[in-house]
Amino acid sequence: MAVSIEDIKKLRNLTGAGMMDCKNALAETGGDIEASIEIIRKKGQAVAAKREDREAAEGCVLAATKDGFAAIVALKCETDFVAKNESFRALTKKILDAAVAAGAKTLDEVKNLPVEGRTVSELITDEIGKTGEKMELGAYECVEAPSVAAYEHLGNKLATIVGLSAPGVSTAVGREICMQVAAMNPISVDRDHVPAHVVETELAVAIDKTKEEQVKKAVEAAIRKAGINPNLVDSADHVESNIAKGWLTREEADKAAEIAEKVGAEKAANLPEAMIQNIANGRLNKFFKETCLVEQEYHRDAKMTVGQYLESEVKGCAVLDYKRVNLNQD
Repeated sequence: MAVSIEDIKKLRNLTGAGMMDCKNALAETGGDIEASIEIIRKKGQAVAAKREDREAAEGCVLAATKDGFAAIVALKCETDFVAKNESFRALTKKILDAAVAAGAKTLDEVKNLPVEGRTVSELITDEIGKTGEKMELGAYECVEAPSVAAYEHLGNKLATIVGLSAPGVSTAVGREICMQVAAMNPISVDRDHVPAHVVETELAVAIDKTKEEQVKKAVEAAIRKAGINPNLVDSADHVESNIAKGWLTREEADKAAEIAEKVGAEKAANLPEAMIQNIANGRLNKFFKETCLVEQEYHRDAKMTVGQYLESEVKGCAVLDYKRVNLNQD
């Protein structure tokens, strides 16, 4: 039977599929709209299977809040062209709204949420059939707290949410904390919540770096005392280059190497542990200030920390939790 343009338009409005896909489906089913919808959905599943090995590196990240609950959804696709498509963005928003309404806690829970008689996973498969691109629910994060806030960065590749301990915190204040998380990418709310293995690693690195610096200082001082510029012998390549330029003699280079070996070994064997530990602890403290949210410099005023800003706005309020999803590389 001939397929009418009206039926093609109707099917296209119902599925979002291309004109030819709709025409072919209607022709195959003899104009049966419901059967045609099912064919297009099955096509989406077939496309999804074919694209399974492709990388979905683009996408849309959205965040929302409701009654002490905040969530972020990241729907991923292959190209920025599809990521900016209104249908793709609308699907991301639909998934987010369903997740917030249900108070979903996990990614798997979101995938199985019912939306318009379909599951989220089925809706994503349907969208794959429309675009021909691989898509996947790439991330889902949520927080619950007396006050919550959300922030979506321009371009919808990055979003953050925070949970605050005081009820009734203004949207403006919550958004400031969210923007801080977006801009500075902290690893923890405060130093007490930094994982123990991270602290141990950072302290070990700080101790090693401090020891290397103390040995280097002693070696440079001894070389300088011998009348040789330590900057001319700081590497093997540099030594050969400076000899070739006439800035350093072979005898001076050999003497500097002898001093470096002798003084370096002596200094390394006699480093004062208390001093090393104090300097390393100072470095660890700097690490905390750079990476812990409430200790970071507030992004609008470097004279105060984020914790101080929050205290100045809502006395006694603390950051309970935060989440950050970014499709781009930090």
